[in-house]
Order: sequence, then C-alpha cells, then structure tokens
Amino acid sequence: MILGGDLGGTKTLLGLFERGEPRPRPIVSHTYPTHDFDSFTAILDAFARDIGHAIAVDAAAVGVAGPIVDQHARLTNIQWNVSVAEITGRLKTSRVGLLNDLEAMAYSVAVLEGAEAVTLQRGDKKKNGNAAVIAAGTGLGQASLHFIDGRLMPVASEGGHADFAPRTDREFELARMLRGLFGRAEVEQVLSGPGLVNIHRYTHQGKTCAAVEGLPPTDQPAAISEAALHQRCSKCRETLEMFVEAFGAEAGNLGLRGVATAGVFVGGGIAPKILAALEDGRFMDAFRAKAPMTELVSAMPVAVIVNPDAGLLGAAVAAQALR
Repeated sequence: MILGGDLGGTKTLLGLFERGEPRPRPIVSHTYPTHDFDSFTAILDAFARDIGHAIAVDAAAVGVAGPIVDQHARLTNIQWNVSVAEITGRLKTSRVGLLNDLEAMAYSVAVLEGAEAVTLQRGDKKKNGNAAVIAAGTGLGQASLHFIDGRLMPVASEGGHADFAPRTDREFELARMLRGLFGRAEVEQVLSGPGLVNIHRYTHQGKTCAAVEGLPPTDQPAAISEAALHQRCSKCRETLEMFVEAFGAEAGNLGLRGVATAGVFVGGGIAPKILAALEDGRFMDAFRAKAPMTELVSAMPVAVIVNPDAGLLGAAVAAQALR
C-alpha cells in the first residue's frame, strides 16, 4: 500500500493506493478543509480515524503548495511548515517524498486516461519532447517535465510568483493597479482565485457588483465566473475574458520556456469550471501569439486536466517510484 497526498491552501486530499504499473489503483480517499486543522499530521490523524485503522504504508508522497527546501516546506497561502521528518515519524516508513504540488500533479500527466483531459489544441506531440503543467486555484503553480532516459521527469518551480508580463494597454493598467496594491505585480495576483477578484476590481473601477456583493472573498471568484458565463454582468464577462487571455499567454510562456513539444497541461480547480471560456478561442489565441515562435507553440498539444484528483494521483505515482 502507498499513500498519496495533495496539501493545498484550501483543501487537502489523502488517499491509499495499491501499487500498479504504470498507474496505482485507488482504494480509499478523503478530502479535508485545510484551514480546519493546525498541522498536516492532524489531517493524517483524521484520515486514520476515517478509514478506521492506523495508516500502514510502504511509501508516501505528498504534494505541498509551496517550495521544498532541504526536505521542508513552508506553505505559501497558509502559515504551516511541513517536513519529511514529521511525516516519516507519523507513518513509520522511511520512503517519504515531499513535493511541490505542481510537481506532484505533473507526475499524473503520463498516466492520465482519455476522459481525464480535454483537448484545446491537438498539435503534433513529440514522443521524446518535454511537457509542462500550469494550474490556477487558490494560487498559481507551474512545473516542467523534462524527457530524460526515456520518461518525463517533473521539475518543480515557483513560476507563479514571477513578474506578471502585461501585453495590452488594459493589462498594463491592471499591472499598475496591482503594483499600487501589493508593491509589485506577480502572475499569481492575476491567475488565481484571488487574481480573478483583482481583475474584477480593475474592470469595475470601484463600482458595486451584484454578483459579489456581501460575499466573503473566498466565494467571490466562483460568483464572478458564474455571472460571466451566464451573461449576468458585462463587467464580470470582461473580467473572465481578461483572465482567460492572460492565462493563455502565460501557458504559452511556460511552453516556450520548457520547449514543451510533448504538451502543455492546464490543471487546477478553476480551469474545469470555466472550460467553456477556455474553449472559445481567446485562450489559444493568446497562447499562440508568440512571434517569431508561433509555429513552435502552434504545434504543442494543449489540454485541460479535468480529473479533480490529478494532484493526488500524481503523488501516488511519485510514491510508487520511491526506493
């Protein structure tokens, strides 16, 4: 048995799997609101209670929303520290991997099945090419997959905290607003749930919006998207259009940086919920607007991961590889 974990700023998924090549077989999984606990080990204890027995596994891997340094992680959007040592102590196994959450999701790419990804651009997949994953949710994550020794090897990054690169007059104005609010404009402040709220603030220019009035900040991104998709607010529609275009542009940037000729995968909690907007052409137009590299990015396969447990699955794949 192996344990996979996907520890995010909003929710945490834990699952037990049986080994299986190339894809581990899920046995049981549970989801927990991260903010309801004061540590990751407390969530492990809750999982043990929910499955009715102590967690006995041969290996475990956990994807964490933050950088991993010296086998320690400090979460970006919640004030927690997580370490391999504490997980090892709780699970009584030396085979423990701590991964960046997008690095964990990237491990799922090679084992995704047909219905788990929706194609935005068929492209011309190169079997020995690199790949990339970009995912927007509570934050923005990015990872590359390098083709090494016959397989794709995920490489973590903190690219979501890189500088936002405006392309249009409206995006330059948005960047100036973000700089005034936060001191700098980073990509995550545009491409995430809170980023969608930031764009909404820009498009509404201080005016009230019935779609979000009275809602807590955590509920506003979904409300903005719903109002946009159902044509209930023209400014919310403009907000989502700006989000989708910036998302496509950044996905194309990531594809260029990694020469992702084996594919660019769009994951996270937001993409499946706004799939109709991602399919209307704006995303791919921005993705391909990379002259003089238009031909290169136009040949990259692009797909949206719609399996909500891709991060958990990828962690299990990583755990299975531990020796």
